[in-house]
Amino acid sequence: MRKVGIIGGTGAMGRFFVPVFSRAGFEVEVSGRSTPRTNRDLAADSDIVIISVPIRETVPVIEEITPFLSADQVLCDFTSLKVRPVAAMLKTPSQVLGLHPMFGPGVSSLAGQTVIATPSRCAAPVCTEILDVFRNEGARVTVTTPEEHDRVMAVIQGLMHFSTLVVAETMRSAGFSPVEMQRFTSPVYRIETGIVGRILGQEPDLYGPILQENPVVGGVVASFVRASERLAAVVEGGDAEAFDAFFRANREFFLPVIPECTEVTDRLIAALVDP
Repeated sequence: MRKVGIIGGTGAMGRFFVPVFSRAGFEVEVSGRSTPRTNRDLAADSDIVIISVPIRETVPVIEEITPFLSADQVLCDFTSLKVRPVAAMLKTPSQVLGLHPMFGPGVSSLAGQTVIATPSRCAAPVCTEILDVFRNEGARVTVTTPEEHDRVMAVIQGLMHFSTLVVAETMRSAGFSPVEMQRFTSPVYRIETGIVGRILGQEPDLYGPILQENPVVGGVVASFVRASERLAAVVEGGDAEAFDAFFRANREFFLPVIPECTEVTDRLIAALVDP
């Protein structure tokens, strides 16, 4: 039986994946701050080593275990960024497969979830074996490069988290209490404010590195600021035709996904109002 060692396996994400790999027939061991097994122990005797630690700790952990790895092993990570961790993993002798589960550990299963893979030095049969673990549990696997991953994440995570935090900061600085706002909202607005509350209910050391350590995020944020300024000028100018043009240009851009977006949000709204 092949062994998977999850460094950081006592954390929430690591704990989520222990039974996933166990069901796939792997022996699974974990290391954490309070376990008798150390990171170096797992690195020395696991066939597949997965690093599941906070973003800012990932590269130091890779560097810590590098002397204990061999070419017969596969080294993976569960980090939300890919370029720097993968570059660090490529300095080891092991095969390298970057992984990014696009969900939090609170989900009930992998069914319907997305896992992004960035195989960088990994034999095809080995990649298939690992990625099939996720596929067999119902996940969708998207394969890309570390560079493309971080470019896209600058929007999917960076822009979305940035804009969500701006909404929260705007409400706070303008003196609009979220508790008071609840009395005025319908389900669709509760979904929007719910996303704000969901992010703020977690820890800043999750979101800070996603925004601050992805070098692509800065350019996306600058684009966001410019877009905000353009829209603000349209709103303040009171020109109905200018607003119509702004709205229609963006509707045209989103047109391919509008039906799906409408269907998904309709289901969410129905879930909130159905007894």
